[in-house]
Order: sequence, then structure tokens, then C-alpha cells
Amino acid sequence: MPVPQGYGGGGPSCWDRIKLGFMMGFSVGIATGVLFGGFQALRFGLRGRELIQTVGKSSLQGGGTFGTFMAIGSGIRC
Repeated sequence: MPVPQGYGGGGPSCWDRIKLGFMMGFSVGIATGVLFGGFQALRFGLRGRELIQTVGKSSLQGGGTFGTFMAIGSGIRC
């Protein structure tokens, strides 16, 4: 008996996998950037606007870095 074919014609494309890898890495990088950046800023005694700016900057840097590496890793696996 033949195996029935599914709808859609296969899994996600390579570009979709790279985008998904970047988004997953970006999310993890944001979370770790908030944690580590927040503790570091509080340790330096920052408060108010300086605290928010420092945490935001470190979280975006962490998200961008980790997202890039995850996207590269996903692209290698295609």
C-alpha cells in the first residue's frame, strides 16, 4: 500500500530555517542580556534612566550576537 503524501510539499526552506534560528537565538540573547546586564548595572550602582539604557543596550547586543551565531549554525545545517 503506498504512503499517502502530505499537504504542502515538504518542510521549511533553508531561508525559513535561518530566520527561525536567528529569532530563537535573538530571544535567548535578549533574556541573558537582561539578566546579566541587569545584575552588572545594579552592581555598578546605576538607577533610573541609566539602568534602563544599560540593560537595553546589553540585551540588544546579546540578542544580536547570539541570534547571528544561531542563524549561521542553522545555515550550515541546510
